Amino acid sequence: MLTISQTLQESVSILAPVSETARLDSEVWLARVLGVPRSWLLAHAEHELSETQTADWQAGLQRLAGGEPLPYLLGEWEFYGLTFQVSPSVLIPRPETELLVEEAIAWLRTHTHRAQPALAAADVGTGSAIIPVAIAANVAAVHFHAVDISPDALAVAQANVRQHALTERIQLSHGDLLADITTPLDLITANLPYIPSGRVPALPVAKWEPLIALDGGDDGLELIRVMIAQAGQLLKPGGLFLEEIDPELEEPVQALALAQWPNAKVAVLPDLTGRPRLLRVELEPA
Repeated sequence: MLTISQTLQESVSILAPVSETARLDSEVWLARVLGVPRSWLLAHAEHELSETQTADWQAGLQRLAGGEPLPYLLGEWEFYGLTFQVSPSVLIPRPETELLVEEAIAWLRTHTHRAQPALAAADVGTGSAIIPVAIAANVAAVHFHAVDISPDALAVAQANVRQHALTERIQLSHGDLLADITTPLDLITANLPYIPSGRVPALPVAKWEPLIALDGGDDGLELIRVMIAQAGQLLKPGGLFLEEIDPELEEPVQALALAQWPNAKVAVLPDLTGRPRLLRVELEPA
């Protein structure tokens, strides 16, 4: 029988060639198999796994060794302090997207006094709905339209909206960007596909994560260009538009925004690594 110490040692050895976080992945997976917190593992290094636990651990380890991302193996991942269900139908939540959520929450908290009864928002290409759920969980006076073109992604989104008890404030719908929304909006958020098509095949994530959520067309701006034009018809005076971008597309994205909203405050904010990450457009009040 393998002990926890032996199991972790073997896991790290096997995962090191395919993961930069082999130790963390090993601990998280073993903790899931045993049904204990990660901290428990360190305090019980000589605890022996049962035959069933060993078999479950080996099955998952084989999947991880094949390159499958840990969040897909777990079926869930943490984002902005909340736990979300995930599947290969949606992107894995990433820390970079927390910048968008933080900006939206900060802006909403200074504008919700105008809400009668709440500000209207839309999240476009919502995927697993991490953006509207994280925002709505922190700001009560906002109602979201959350739109995605993928029925499979919307099924995951629905599970997350229900899990966080936000069905009254997040309306999910199948649609193409903002095409089916006619309600004027105070806030528009999006993390649309923004990787130029030519770069997608070389990305390690392209083997596992949905291509429909990665491929942004020839220049990476295919969907963003359309959405900015649509947003120009829906965003209210004084409203806010937030879109995560490819750092290499900072200048063309800013140009698109300024062409649509010449008098707006347009900026691209850096992520924690200092790379241009978030297009922020705030319109002048009426």
